[in-house]
Amino acid sequence: MNKTVLVTGGAGYVGSHCCKAFATAGWNVVTLDNLSRGWRDAVRWGPLVECDIRDSAGVRAALDTYKPDLVAHFAALAYVGESVADPAIYYDNNTRGTLALLEAMRAAGCSRVLFSSTCASYGVPKHTPIDETHPQAPINPYGWSKMIIERMLEDFDRAYEMSSVSLRYFNAAGCDPDGELGERHEPETHAIPLAIEAARRPDRPFTILGTDFPTPDGSAIRDYIHVNDLAQAHLLAGDMLVARGGTHVFNLGTGVGTSVLELIKAVKRVSGTDPVVRAAHAARATRPCSSPPLPKPSGSSVGARGNPRSISLLRLHSGGAIATRRHISHDDDRDPIRRNWIGKRRDACFREVGVRCCGNDVERGHDGVLARRPADRPCADA
Repeated sequence: MNKTVLVTGGAGYVGSHCCKAFATAGWNVVTLDNLSRGWRDAVRWGPLVECDIRDSAGVRAALDTYKPDLVAHFAALAYVGESVADPAIYYDNNTRGTLALLEAMRAAGCSRVLFSSTCASYGVPKHTPIDETHPQAPINPYGWSKMIIERMLEDFDRAYEMSSVSLRYFNAAGCDPDGELGERHEPETHAIPLAIEAARRPDRPFTILGTDFPTPDGSAIRDYIHVNDLAQAHLLAGDMLVARGGTHVFNLGTGVGTSVLELIKAVKRVSGTDPVVRAAHAARATRPCSSPPLPKPSGSSVGARGNPRSISLLRLHSGGAIATRRHISHDDDRDPIRRNWIGKRRDACFREVGVRCCGNDVERGHDGVLARRPADRPCADA
């Protein structure tokens, strides 16, 4: 008999890709989404329950109807800048909404939840690479709203025997290689689609604020993980949770960074067009970085064969969606989730979008342009 998963936020970016992964693996998939930031046409694998997670009666009805073996919880607001400007909606939707969801699950006898968390819960890194034991000290309401949920899940396991896996990740990237799904945000704030847009639309330049970072090419470095890899990680975590229960936390990443300038070169190579780029020198951090820049392996520029973990597939789809899949070693004999999908973030103090953790006073607005952060506004993390 096939297992059933109820996917909250399954009409969104990561959630919809995970719906496809679960369906492909033989699960029955039910999407629960209020469509406030998701897309009806992204729900292609099973029925849609149009419902807000804060609607306890509606959620309970969906649970009673479909009797899922697992709830995969993606439904959340996820703009860091917005969370700083209006924290109330983040604590209401993300935190209170999750409490309502968990209470509905308890009432329905559903005891397994797979939670899409965030590495933004770590805040300013005290050491790199960041592992799961790193202290959590968020620097924005978005990170706090997610971290509080993780504490809730721990307590619900102790008190009510509700099992969970929390998956923490930063930079989801790419799209479904089959072209059935892609990255769609309004507004768009992610670096890769903004770089693609700059190649397609000369009137929408990509602004690089920071060509003087202590990195090999002077631009900021980020660890991008392909959304399909994230989807497979969620699938593995779901299988593990059904098999063994408990409370678990995993970081998701590749362990290899890609610089902004490497990203621009990759978009140019694939599209055949130079993205329109504006560059500016970033203000120096008010305190030194928490770790020195990582040396790049020889021959490891974007797409180079010398680095098996570098971006190895860049494929444009309709609407400018891009796939950026990484090869990940499978020769580790640890836990299957770790063996296949989990890497430690080696370059956590360098981020091109949002803010540099080590004190830079810049941020990206919803229009994709980096600008100085007002002195009275806290740092935000992407």
